[in-house]
Amino acid sequence: MHSFRRSVVLALALAGTAWFMAAASAQTDARSYGTWKLNVAKSKYSPGPAPKSLTVKWEAAGQGVRLTSEGVTADGKPMSGGYTANYDGKDYPMVGSPVADTVAFRKIDANTVERTDKKGGKVVQVLTRVMAKDGKSMTVTTKGTTPKGAPIHNVSVFEKQ
Repeated sequence: MHSFRRSVVLALALAGTAWFMAAASAQTDARSYGTWKLNVAKSKYSPGPAPKSLTVKWEAAGQGVRLTSEGVTADGKPMSGGYTANYDGKDYPMVGSPVADTVAFRKIDANTVERTDKKGGKVVQVLTRVMAKDGKSMTVTTKGTTPKGAPIHNVSVFEKQ
């Protein structure tokens, strides 16, 4: 009987911790929700050139997020894409990217999220998003390769609208 009671208490404690972690995760994500515009002047693209414009919108979606993006490429062509993903490290479909067809997310800390992009199951780039403490900007560092295999190292600065 004593063992059963201890198991129930442990199960309730673990369930409470899981709920708290999910609630804390949702709270920290709330700062990223909304519309963000790329500040091209503050961003660095290697191998460039940077897009002429890029706007992303983050929304809550279940235990994760939904991102939609619209912009104009360096050569003036419209671009758009998006995905819906949870912070569980699993692959989720991505549309509109010439580089990747899936994304996977994991939280590093309250201000940092890592996204792994894959094409055909192979990792092609890793993006690290760091939210400024004031929640007014975020920096996304991208390391990986282009569809032709050239190295990528971009630092994109977004400002909340």
